[in-house]
Amino acid sequence: MNDLTNSQSTFFENVAQIIEKARHYVGRTADITMCVTYFEIGRMIVEEEQGGKARAEYGRALLPELSTFLNSRFQKGFSETNLRNARKFYQVYGDLIQQTLSAELADNSKKQKQQTISAEFENIDFNIGQIISAKTLPFRLGWSQYQILMRIKNEDERRFYELEAVKGQWSVEQLRRQYHSSLYERIALSRDKDEVMRLSKEGQQIENPRDILKNPLVLEFLDLSEDTAYSETKLEKAIISKLSHFLLELGKGFLFEARQKRFTYDEEHFKLDLVFYNRLLDCYVLFDLKKGKLKHQDLGQMQMYVNYYDRHVKTEKENPTIGILLCKEKNDNIVEMTLPADANIYASEYSLYLPDKALLQRKLAEWIKEFEDSQEEKQSSGDMSSIK
Repeated sequence: MNDLTNSQSTFFENVAQIIEKARHYVGRTADITMCVTYFEIGRMIVEEEQGGKARAEYGRALLPELSTFLNSRFQKGFSETNLRNARKFYQVYGDLIQQTLSAELADNSKKQKQQTISAEFENIDFNIGQIISAKTLPFRLGWSQYQILMRIKNEDERRFYELEAVKGQWSVEQLRRQYHSSLYERIALSRDKDEVMRLSKEGQQIENPRDILKNPLVLEFLDLSEDTAYSETKLEKAIISKLSHFLLELGKGFLFEARQKRFTYDEEHFKLDLVFYNRLLDCYVLFDLKKGKLKHQDLGQMQMYVNYYDRHVKTEKENPTIGILLCKEKNDNIVEMTLPADANIYASEYSLYLPDKALLQRKLAEWIKEFEDSQEEKQSSGDMSSIK
């Protein structure tokens, strides 16, 4: 293989790429086919149950009897639980997927009449390829991921996780972890109130330094117990050993550069705990780890680190360096009093266990309610001023 000419190497690589694309297509087709199948089963069950409302006994027996019939024909895979999941899938996503698919297929085929999934499913060999090539896929994730999403009651929250799972190509386990770690609530509570509404429509957008913050940063994957003594060095080592998990928790655009980054200034030696680069913000992001309560001296030290990187490391084309102090406990008033108003330095708490999701949901609901009330008050004030 070492004696390949350039033309041979290019040819072999092109053949390999064809195989990789084919495998991806086959896997994607299988995902879409499964979603279409369960969607259709769910639709048929819902319509049959609605048609049999007057026959309560028949309605109760429908799923058990259908499960028995399907398993006798196909051996396995159609338990009552799976059939309930199919019904739930249609009930949650029916209107949205129906509209998306109908619009795409009508546009692609230049037909004026809307088409249902049922009609398209009759010619699935042709239409699956058409669906995959469509600009907007009605099924952009796998069936296992939809089983997680369809159980999220809040529509905005569900839409957010769907967008992020598609953009981040999250696996089932990654999606499950992000949901249980309350990613939606933590990002929302770290934003201005008028930006919360964007999350369900656009997902997480990284446009300024504050957009990378989450409060708290959840590090349950480190397996460090709250009641066990650990040093900042042990915390750092645990993060490095689970770097892929830490990068997922940090979010979009982060690239790891160094740990214990040493630099010398004015004949004194300093070490930065962790150095990352964020390609979306085009800047360095420095992390200093504090296992206890944040002190004003810690903020001053980070200010020096950020100044050094801005003056001696970053290029003219790069944006100002961001400093993040990751601590167990912080006092926002101390942070505000210590740092200049325009400082690119932030303090973020970390948690070694998954947060109380219900508590965060209540807090977010209260926050949104306050925002909506203030908007109504502003609008009412504007209406009154126009009358005057």
